[in-house]
Amino acid sequence: MNAAPTLSVKLNTVTEDTPVLRIQGLTRRYQADREPVLDGLDFTLRRGEYVAIMGESGVGKSTLLNLLAGLDRADGGLIEFEGQDLAALDDDALTLLRRQRMGFVFQAFHVLPYLTVRQNVTLPLDLLQVGDAEKLERGDAILRATGIDALANRYPRELSGGELQRVAISRALIHRPALLLADEPTGNLDPRTARSILELLREQLRANGSAGILITHSEAAAATADRVLRLDGRSLRPDPA
Repeated sequence: MNAAPTLSVKLNTVTEDTPVLRIQGLTRRYQADREPVLDGLDFTLRRGEYVAIMGESGVGKSTLLNLLAGLDRADGGLIEFEGQDLAALDDDALTLLRRQRMGFVFQAFHVLPYLTVRQNVTLPLDLLQVGDAEKLERGDAILRATGIDALANRYPRELSGGELQRVAISRALIHRPALLLADEPTGNLDPRTARSILELLREQLRANGSAGILITHSEAAAATADRVLRLDGRSLRPDPA
């Protein structure tokens, strides 16, 4: 078995005043002879802040999310995560940074069908080699908080869409990340279930003290955030609505 990756650079000291994210002049282009997908974006996300980013299809929302998560590399500008320039980290260091300090919630849930609810939720703690006693304690706590403790021993095939998304949220927050990135997390849910999931997401972000970015097409979903930004014409600006 390969050893877990280790950071190849020393991370900066993080204080309460250090932004979770600071972006300056962010640019990404896929072909040199075409207009950039993102061009000169500036953005700061503070600790505990929850921001929704809206925009039409094709304006670069997924590209932006991949850049913020360190899954893609920018062509220009700066992305700092807790004071650390992501461009200074190699792939192994970025993997470990995501594992330790970020959480992800997707539209498609991405739960593992052969694991129980509890096993799915505590998987990030397994990857971080957290001891069994602490893993059990934190697993029970997040399952209670998200209202699925009675489902702990069930498998994904036995759950509804709303229950699956509660599993995904629990898994994303169990390791208490500094940043949660949510990509259309209620896109597959009916309006009533979507509303309850969004309320749960906001509540759990506050309980964990995590900052959050919600990528969405939904005005109703965006309204649950502290502020709304619109990605349009390669600019990221406060939504005028």
